[in-house]
Amino acid sequence: MPEIDADLVSRRLAEIKLLAEELKEILDMGLEKFLSDSYVRDAAKYRLLVAIEAAIAICNHIAVRAAKEVPGSYSDCFIILGKSGVISEELAKKLAEMAKFRNMLVHVYWKIDDRKVYDIIGKDLSDLDRFIDEVRAYLGHG
Repeated sequence: MPEIDADLVSRRLAEIKLLAEELKEILDMGLEKFLSDSYVRDAAKYRLLVAIEAAIAICNHIAVRAAKEVPGSYSDCFIILGKSGVISEELAKKLAEMAKFRNMLVHVYWKIDDRKVYDIIGKDLSDLDRFIDEVRAYLGHG
């Protein structure tokens, strides 16, 4: 099995960090602006989707190389990292839910409540920050 590509993981972590910062800026605009401006909503959804995708890419990379498991789904990937001690099991469960939300954004986007997107940015974005910290710690860069 190949080793973890620390450079690849670091680049994806940097992407997540930048996207999270941009999402925080959108959050700071307030709910009214978010709900009334389709460009802001679309930008938020896209940034959230890409941030989750980057976390999934990291997750799959580490799961295969470190945990020696091929995840059956995006949400399972985070559970594998939790069970392997790469990230905490509590965080793994939260990110598994985020992966499920990613699937909704992609496959049933018309059913997404915009208030829910705003709430996720407000309440769950810190989970991506924790993911960055825990993966860096696992790699010895924390």
